[in-house]
Amino acid sequence: MFRMTAIKIVIKWKTILAATLLMGPGFLKTCEAQQKFEKSVFYNVMASGDLDAVNNEINIVQDEQTSHKEGYEGALLMKKAGLLAKPKLRLKFFKEGRIKLETALLADNENTEFHFLRLAIEEHAPKIVKYHADIESDKLIIQKNFKGLSPVVQHAILDYCKNSKVLHAANF
Repeated sequence: MFRMTAIKIVIKWKTILAATLLMGPGFLKTCEAQQKFEKSVFYNVMASGDLDAVNNEINIVQDEQTSHKEGYEGALLMKKAGLLAKPKLRLKFFKEGRIKLETALLADNENTEFHFLRLAIEEHAPKIVKYHADIESDKLIIQKNFKGLSPVVQHAILDYCKNSKVLHAANF
């Protein structure tokens, strides 16, 4: 019986391998691209310290066809910068992410979620990058518009409050 099960497994793996080879190198990329952007997953990745998860989420956001993807991608790039070891790469990804997030905020300054993302990054950014100027204004915007945000974003903000020196759950 064990031998029959092992043979079936080998046959299945050969079938999967053959299908992958016949469909070409883009087959696995196509499978990855089918993942959809979900805010709850995005915020879990932002809260994690997992570089692979951040890279995967960047790929998912880049494949999205929404007007808001620049802001999410910018935040992820700056998160990625904080997870890298080489200072030159850290600075490169931070600058790239900063430009994307700030561009998204210029295009939609009323987007409270992007103000929250910027505040979360500003609060943890090293002093050398001089990215702390908007903490107080972002805090006020978040507090003012909190109730109008989606439950997923509200939950992310309340989770963030547990470790924040600026935002406090009591203010909501």
